[in-house]
Amino acid sequence: MKTPLTEEQFEALRRVDASTLANAIETFHGRLRNEGFIDHTIRCLLPELQPTPMLGYAATIKIRGSAPPTADGLYAEHLDWLEYILSVPAPRVVVVQDVATRPGLGSLIGGMHVNILRALHCVGAVTNGSVRDIPAAASAGFHYFAGSVSVSHAYVHIVEFGGPVEVGGLKIASGELLHGDMHGVQSIPLRIATEIPAVAAKIAAREQAIIALCRGPEFSLDKLRAALALTKIEA
Repeated sequence: MKTPLTEEQFEALRRVDASTLANAIETFHGRLRNEGFIDHTIRCLLPELQPTPMLGYAATIKIRGSAPPTADGLYAEHLDWLEYILSVPAPRVVVVQDVATRPGLGSLIGGMHVNILRALHCVGAVTNGSVRDIPAAASAGFHYFAGSVSVSHAYVHIVEFGGPVEVGGLKIASGELLHGDMHGVQSIPLRIATEIPAVAAKIAAREQAIIALCRGPEFSLDKLRAALALTKIEA
């Protein structure tokens, strides 16, 4: 994994909203425009935590919950997955792929684990499965992005951690930088991360100029055409 960002670089990225961030990443032409983000099957469950987005390095886990584990013991009795989480740079985002035949039947992360994970400098969770204890997550300022909610942990057990996962159509490797807000979750390529804020600022300024034109009394299609000609940003 590449060296984590400095605190200053990290905070500069945190100030960029998700849509502008996606637009900025597109200008680097490093991936297709229909890649790099999670699809609509994963919802932001705590939009009230905005405008502060979730931003952190992915700690990847695979679980099953709809049937009992083949090995004895409960996942809560084992701390190796928590030790793995600490090996990922902070702040951390826990990414959980539920590989059960019925994803989301049981939840790994609820009130207790929200507080454990917060103590481990995790800022949120992303899963194609379920979460629970939403008020506890809200009070802890812990972001939830999930496919569903559940009242139970059912037979949840961890089957793998630290390897690649896929959630909402996005393949995520351990240590990848993730950003999430009410619009959804996307990955930020670390190789361009330090350049994104400056590009995003240019995009935002030009978009604001167009919005001001559209809301002003001097609007015309000719002026709009001229303004749009200035909006193309290349990294």
